[in-house]
Amino acid sequence: MKNLKYWISAMRLRTLPLSISGIILASCFAEYNGFFDIKIFVFAILTTLSYQILSNLANDYGDGVKGTDNEERIGPKRAIQSGNITEDQMFKAIRFNILISIVLTVGLIFYAFGSKHFFLAILFFILGGLAVGAAIKYTVGQSAYGYKGQGDIFVFLFFGLVSVIGCYVLYAKRIDHLVVLPAISVGLLSTAVLNLNNMRDINSDLKSNKMTLAVKLGASKAKRYHYTIILLAMFIAVVFAILYFTGSFYNLLFLIAFIPLGLHLKRIKTITNPKDYDPELKKVALSTVLFCILLGIGYLF
Repeated sequence: MKNLKYWISAMRLRTLPLSISGIILASCFAEYNGFFDIKIFVFAILTTLSYQILSNLANDYGDGVKGTDNEERIGPKRAIQSGNITEDQMFKAIRFNILISIVLTVGLIFYAFGSKHFFLAILFFILGGLAVGAAIKYTVGQSAYGYKGQGDIFVFLFFGLVSVIGCYVLYAKRIDHLVVLPAISVGLLSTAVLNLNNMRDINSDLKSNKMTLAVKLGASKAKRYHYTIILLAMFIAVVFAILYFTGSFYNLLFLIAFIPLGLHLKRIKTITNPKDYDPELKKVALSTVLFCILLGIGYLF
């Protein structure tokens, strides 16, 4: 039971709601246009969760073996860093999770497309492979892209564009312009969560030669970058609301999520100690989930 507690901690359950927020939003739009399928929804949720857990385990492993997770790091101790899980145990868990991700991906694609949409199925097999690869290569290996300041790009692509647009295609078998702007907003907000994490760890990452975008920009510019991507996400959402307003004020429910985001930006302005970024991570992640839920259900009434 004690060992189970360590594995649950290593999976970082607090990151899971953000990972499925795009799936929820895409599913709401699919229902709005008459394409929703509960089985696709369940498969998509499980597949996405498997990718996120794989990413969390691989991140723990990659930073652990490189020594990036050390006593100077701010935030909860990682599994390998604390010694509660060995490198070999984590490596085996990663391999097992890869297998789970592959099985779920195959099941999702088979159910969504069958034999009627061969080329879409091939495309999603490629996307699934890229998602698994991206989950692992963030911190694992000599060419880990998280150590080269490229994590923001991958988060924007996979948490935003692939999550929202890709999930919608699973339902509708086509891309719809309706989901493009929301996908961009979700991608930007998700990137803001990563940037917060990197601003918190900026000093320890620099000493460990983990050159995240926050490290490359420096503390002051990283903070301005943070303002920019959140405000841009909010602006794009407002543009979407104007362009796709159906006459129902339920369409504007998502504006409620701007309240905690605004308070967050106000708080960020006053932070000078990197450790004070840690409580803000949950705020932005949950605000993003709230944004997706409210934007989605706003088109179901």
